[in-house]
Amino acid sequence: MKLRWMIPLFWSIVGTIFVLFLFVVIGRFLIFTDLYQVSLSRLLVFINRNIGYPNMYVVTGIPVFVVALIFFFSRDKRIRSENYLLQIAENVRRIAAGDFNHKVPVEPIGEWGNMAANINRFVDQLNTSLAEERRAEQTKNELITNVSHDLRTPLTSITGYLGLIEQDRYRDEVELRYYVTLAYEESERMSQLIQDLFEYTRLRNNEMKIHKEKINLVEMLYQMSEQFRLQMEEAGIELRMKLGDPLLAVMADGNKLRRVFENLVTNAIKYGYDGRYLDITGHRENGIVTIDIINYGEPIPQSALPHIFERFYRVEKSRATDTGGSGLGLAIAKQIVELHGGTIAATSTPEHTAFTVRMREVQGKQ
Repeated sequence: MKLRWMIPLFWSIVGTIFVLFLFVVIGRFLIFTDLYQVSLSRLLVFINRNIGYPNMYVVTGIPVFVVALIFFFSRDKRIRSENYLLQIAENVRRIAAGDFNHKVPVEPIGEWGNMAANINRFVDQLNTSLAEERRAEQTKNELITNVSHDLRTPLTSITGYLGLIEQDRYRDEVELRYYVTLAYEESERMSQLIQDLFEYTRLRNNEMKIHKEKINLVEMLYQMSEQFRLQMEEAGIELRMKLGDPLLAVMADGNKLRRVFENLVTNAIKYGYDGRYLDITGHRENGIVTIDIINYGEPIPQSALPHIFERFYRVEKSRATDTGGSGLGLAIAKQIVELHGGTIAATSTPEHTAFTVRMREVQGKQ
């Protein structure tokens, strides 16, 4: 392709030689009655005496060569454009037939090359849109499957307990109240699942509004620790607060951010019950406030760490109701933190598991 310019150059040289030869032949016909009685030397002498110097052939050959060069280059360019246009049309037909992984070859042939590049960009964007649509469809199907599973379990329990009551299949009032209590607890669980699902959907669709104000995380975490004190005592866990600064200020929606730390502490209690301590630490560095929620229970497998913030993901293989929850708590926490411009991450070793929240620090009045 790089030597293609030699083709019109070759034909330009050939054309120039042919035109000059044609001049000689025409000159012989015009001047002499018999072409074969005249030699080339006598003709050159005649031209020298009557027309000019012998180098007139060079002077004549230059414009002839330039004209020939322009003609053959233009012709070659037109032929290449026509062939490339046919090639583009053939490739577009292939793409239109459904082969969206096919690309149109891009060649530097005027606007056709730009058009081929634009077609390829369009196909890439189309592939991206189709992939997003497939992911959305898969997400919807997974959501329906998970919600159906998680709603069916408590609903089945409620129906069973109420069926026993409706059929009078209880020995005394104590057993009746026991069935009623179980049915109530299952209805509460189902209500919490629906509430979590609704909140997660609003966060994903950017429908949840946040109202930021300056918040001291130290005060929030100490207040929240009192809320969980009884629950931690029942689990045999000792809370240790290690907040190195009395003021760790961020701009945030207090209610939403509190939900984040409530989810993290609840998880730490559920999965760290075989450890003795639950640590909440906090510090600031380089304008970033970092809060760690650390438990010393069973570690999270390394293969599970990249997925624990996905909706409905549970580390335990069996979807146990005693620890599984709705499977949306960490997903909701991640959405809220990112909505505030922060980050949340998890690390786990055989010694401890830590969830780390980082947010930008604010100073002074905001």
